[in-house]
Amino acid sequence: MLDAIFERFAKGSAITVMAQLGLERVLAPSWLDEVFDEYRGRQYEREVLFSTVVDVVALVALGLQPSVHAAARAREDIRVSLGSLYDKINHTEPALGRALVKQSVQRLTPVVEHLQEGQSSLCPGYRARIVDGNCLAPSEKRLKPLRKVRSAALPGRSLVVYDPDRRLVIDVLPSEDGHAGERALMADLLPTAMPGDLWIGDRAFCTYAIMASWQNRGAAFLVRQHAANAKLSAFTPLREAGNTDTGSVFEQFVDCFGPDGSSIRLRRIELHLHKATEDGETIVALLTNLPESITAAQIANLYRERWTIESMFQKIESILKSEVKTLGHPRAALFSFCVALLAFNILSMLQVAVEKRHQVAPHSPDELSLYYVANEIRLVHHGMMLALPTEYWVPLRDLPVVEFCSLLLGVAAHANPSALRKCKRGPKTRTKKKPVPPSVAGAHVSTARLLAKISRRTP
Repeated sequence: MLDAIFERFAKGSAITVMAQLGLERVLAPSWLDEVFDEYRGRQYEREVLFSTVVDVVALVALGLQPSVHAAARAREDIRVSLGSLYDKINHTEPALGRALVKQSVQRLTPVVEHLQEGQSSLCPGYRARIVDGNCLAPSEKRLKPLRKVRSAALPGRSLVVYDPDRRLVIDVLPSEDGHAGERALMADLLPTAMPGDLWIGDRAFCTYAIMASWQNRGAAFLVRQHAANAKLSAFTPLREAGNTDTGSVFEQFVDCFGPDGSSIRLRRIELHLHKATEDGETIVALLTNLPESITAAQIANLYRERWTIESMFQKIESILKSEVKTLGHPRAALFSFCVALLAFNILSMLQVAVEKRHQVAPHSPDELSLYYVANEIRLVHHGMMLALPTEYWVPLRDLPVVEFCSLLLGVAAHANPSALRKCKRGPKTRTKKKPVPPSVAGAHVSTARLLAKISRRTP
């Protein structure tokens, strides 16, 4: 009977079934408790298991429950007070949230790689790693020390590493200090660089210490030049090196000097834009240690992929609940953010599976919208779990990669990509608005009267 119900949900809402399969794979209680035992630090378990805490926060991150309070009340196995549960979340160490993301990626990467077999990478021969900082939005001032503070309360900051080829967040470095600088946090992330990596970052990471560390570890990098942080000396004159869709490309070799007089030789790429950026800049300068076999035009196009991490941040903020305003405690807010990154990875896996099954090219006009994917999950998930209890999904948690991918693709066959694809809008028209006096700006108008006035003017 349950198999028949499973088939009915697979045909009616394949996305929701696939989402639950992904959740079961990365949120298996036994595995989560093993992660807790290894990275818990000073935390301990008594009445509430770490796996239960993750389940509660994951329901909020995916939008399946409006708050931690509501998610906890819906669980019958939580036998402690809500205060104790919040206290548990508030004391979750940032290192545990980071371990949760990194360890879950190890469970999802083989699945995504199997689904993407045969696809070309962003930069052949390298593993692309896009790094950027993310500051959590100001929280509500529920904590007693914040009630008399007029300034915005920033619960934390983090550095996130994104793999654009696999479309997965592979690492996160959370910091409880909302004013922590990206360059200062990067010192703890540099040891993760490996030979064969290609690190892509904005001008915040354009310092000699960061670039030299990447190079000494055998990793390649591509960063935007910072006018003040990098001390450069031209080794060769600037020469023309081709064109791209956005502008003309020029290239030269430069020496970058450190505070102790040491130096590294880099390629400097200048992109002279056909159209100025929003900040009015017409020239974008890049620094890299990539070999000359990769042309300057390819490098200029490669840097444009850095914006995929900005798109990822936008998705987890608007589609998922990565920033819960009621979680003002830094550790609780950072833990919720890490769980949202985990949820994003699950949705990305679903997107890859549907595109593979229906032969939809990535970044094409028919690409799936994670907004519609998440919306369908919210609508169907609760009813599906009433019909198919947790016990039904337990045998599917640890399937071998090949069998798990086969199951995903079988369910994905029932998905309707046309109903889940993105809706592309036309280019925005920017109009400069005239200043309006406060007396006019605060006045009330009748929408019906304004529409009637316009209709009378229209012949």
